[in-house]
Amino acid sequence: MIKKILIAVVAILVLIQFIRPEKNVSNDNTYDISKKYDIPADVDNLLKVSCNDCHSNNTIYPWYANVQPVAWWINDHIEDGKGHLNFSEFTKMPIAIQNHKLEETIEMVEDHEMPLASYTNFGLHSEANLSDEDRKKII
Repeated sequence: MIKKILIAVVAILVLIQFIRPEKNVSNDNTYDISKKYDIPADVDNLLKVSCNDCHSNNTIYPWYANVQPVAWWINDHIEDGKGHLNFSEFTKMPIAIQNHKLEETIEMVEDHEMPLASYTNFGLHSEANLSDEDRKKII
C-alpha cells in the first residue's frame, strides 16, 4: 500500500513539471519609473538587485524556479509584489498614486519590511540584503 502511494506521489510530481506559469520577462520599458524620474545609478542598481524581481516586469529567475511546485509559489509571490508596486508600469499611474507609492516604498524600506525576509533568508538573494546605508540611499 505504501509503495503504491509513493509511486502515485512521484507520478504527480513528475506530471506537474509540465504545468508551468508564464515567466515574468519583458523588455518593454515604456512606463518604467526611470523614464520620468532621474534615479542615481547606485540607487537604480539597488532597486535592480533588491526590488525588481518582484516589483517589475522583468524577473531574474533562480534555477529552482524551474521546479514545480516552487515555480507556482514564486509566480504567486511576483504577481502579489507587482500588484502592490510595479516599477515597470509606474508612470502609467496618476501622479497622486505615484506619490503615494513612493511614500509607501519609503515606509517599507525604512521599517525593514522590504525586501521580504523570505526573499533573503538562508542566503538566498544575499545581494538583495540592504545595509542601513543602502536604505538611506533608496529613501
